[in-house]
Amino acid sequence: MSSIADIRKDYKLKDLTEEQAQKHPVDQFSQWWKEAIAAEIDEVNAMTLATASTDGIPDARIVLLKEYDKQGFVFFTNYGSAKGRQLAENPYATLVFFWKELERQVRVSGQVERISEEESDQYYNSRPEGSRIGAWASPQSQVIKSREWLDEQDLNFREIFRSKPITRPPHWGGYRVKPLRIEFWQGRPSRLHDRLYYTLSQQGSWIMERLAP
Repeated sequence: MSSIADIRKDYKLKDLTEEQAQKHPVDQFSQWWKEAIAAEIDEVNAMTLATASTDGIPDARIVLLKEYDKQGFVFFTNYGSAKGRQLAENPYATLVFFWKELERQVRVSGQVERISEEESDQYYNSRPEGSRIGAWASPQSQVIKSREWLDEQDLNFREIFRSKPITRPPHWGGYRVKPLRIEFWQGRPSRLHDRLYYTLSQQGSWIMERLAP
């Protein structure tokens, strides 16, 4: 068997130049997003969410992008989960998209805020019934007795909502990551990758620079 150190891939599908790139990073994200959709990437909206609490220890997990525009990138979770507690202490986060089929990565860093209750209600009511029940049944990130206990919770809430609408739990909703920095990474041969880095100036305009790989 080859060693882990021998595992490597040479990237050569595309390039990314300043002339190609959009002036606004969300416009550039939209361009890449459309290409990722066209490439039929499995779970194209999966992204790593990195957070840190006041102790400075970072944490990360995969979540799903549910909406984006020039205001920010939206995901949903339990407010009492580990990430929810960390964001309450330190309302900054980084998102990472990795679309290996296109040899691309996007990093989004910024301040995080809760979206409105109306926006959270709208998305929650669009979810399948099982997912809406699950938001009630699971005390996310807390220690629980067993899988059987969780299944009992699920059955209990199915019974509670058997004859009435499944309303959104007050502890569940959306967050918006409002970007301050966005980096677009395109794999290139010999590890000489293209990296275009956008930063938001104090005047509200975006500055694009090239980073060394």
